[in-house]
Amino acid sequence: MRRSEPDLNLSHASAASLAPPRLVPGTGRLPLLLSVPHAGRAYPDWLVRLSRRGHDSLRPLEDPLVDRLVWRAQALGLACVIADAPRAAIDCNRAEDELDPAVISLPPGIGHDGWRVRAGLGLIPGRLAAGGELWRRRIGPAELEARLETAWRPYHRLLSEQLVLLHRSHAEVLLLDCHSMPWRAGQAELVIGDRHGTTAAPFLTDIIRSTAQAEGYRVACNDPYAGGHIVASHGAPAQGIHAIQLELDRRCYLDSAGKSLGRDFDRAARLLQLIAEAAGKALLDRRPLPLAAE
Repeated sequence: MRRSEPDLNLSHASAASLAPPRLVPGTGRLPLLLSVPHAGRAYPDWLVRLSRRGHDSLRPLEDPLVDRLVWRAQALGLACVIADAPRAAIDCNRAEDELDPAVISLPPGIGHDGWRVRAGLGLIPGRLAAGGELWRRRIGPAELEARLETAWRPYHRLLSEQLVLLHRSHAEVLLLDCHSMPWRAGQAELVIGDRHGTTAAPFLTDIIRSTAQAEGYRVACNDPYAGGHIVASHGAPAQGIHAIQLELDRRCYLDSAGKSLGRDFDRAARLLQLIAEAAGKALLDRRPLPLAAE
């Protein structure tokens, strides 16, 4: 008996079924905003059918359960923007033009040749080093637009709106973009990314480093992760808007299988709380930025 093939003729309306981003409101007491772009795990059926090897082949793109890891920081009254749509569908930490012609049907000559796209990790991820090609076919421009309009643009609108709201009450604010990373031999347990000092003032990077080191974590800055599109596009230190990416080793909060919360989960959650408290206090203690001369 012939096995039926999955229906791959998906309309752009299917992409509109992606879960929109979620805002967990805050009090605004501290001048910080949390961002969790890669923990989404609401996989629609059409996305799984489009994949070559099913749901489990897409999950390695996740930063597992980081939306739960930030709970202690949220308890300080910090607002948090969370992507519930999976990174496999669209990556909110990529620029809108990081388009891979191997994944998206594009006119000749249109596409992006950056290293992330070449590695298969563009706006729509296309392949993984360990798992190979992800999709049965390329998507069309209408499908891409639907994913952007449903998940990517609302995520960045929420970040912008919340930063503006915080900035009305505080002279300087900080966006903490929270991620996790697979373990690699010799790699730090926490990597702080400020795009080599361009998205946040050095004193904030120093505070985060010293706070994590005091808690016993091995820390690196900008190596191997300097920060992605979120901190690059929302950070504007000269205007008092700082943005830093945090990458935490998954072994610091997950079990040995890397799928469930481990025994050190609360220690890692407390680390994010302490980082938020220390950075928030430092910003509140700062003098207001000088006004430009008339």
